[in-house]
Amino acid sequence: MNLLKRTTALVVVTLVLGTAGCTKSSSDGAITSRVKTAISNEPGLKGTKVSVSTNEKVVHLSGTVKSRDERAMLIAVARKVEGVKALKTDLVVTPQQKAAVKPQQKPGVEAQKKRELRAQRRVTPPEVQFQGPSTTSN
Repeated sequence: MNLLKRTTALVVVTLVLGTAGCTKSSSDGAITSRVKTAISNEPGLKGTKVSVSTNEKVVHLSGTVKSRDERAMLIAVARKVEGVKALKTDLVVTPQQKAAVKPQQKPGVEAQKKRELRAQRRVTPPEVQFQGPSTTSN
């Protein structure tokens, strides 16, 4: 009888501890939600739109970002979230668009304009006559 009570108590304790490790907080859906919340709460990532999914506690980030710094920040924030076992990323950094560039003129025309400007700026030095020391004796 005493053995039966001990066995029952052991089984109950084992079941309680076993189910404690399987709470909703470690489910894939909850991890995805926590990662999305962490990203939206990060001041440097406001307005960032990336896809977050989780499979067996492995978080997958995908989408486009503006810079390498933004990509690194996303990865760091996701790694800090409780329950994340690993992280996979397919984040693509979009190249910065440069300002519109004027079409270049033909090299010959541009070189000709430069020569003309230099010629206009060129100042001819005044003629200087050298007068050496006087050799007259008094």
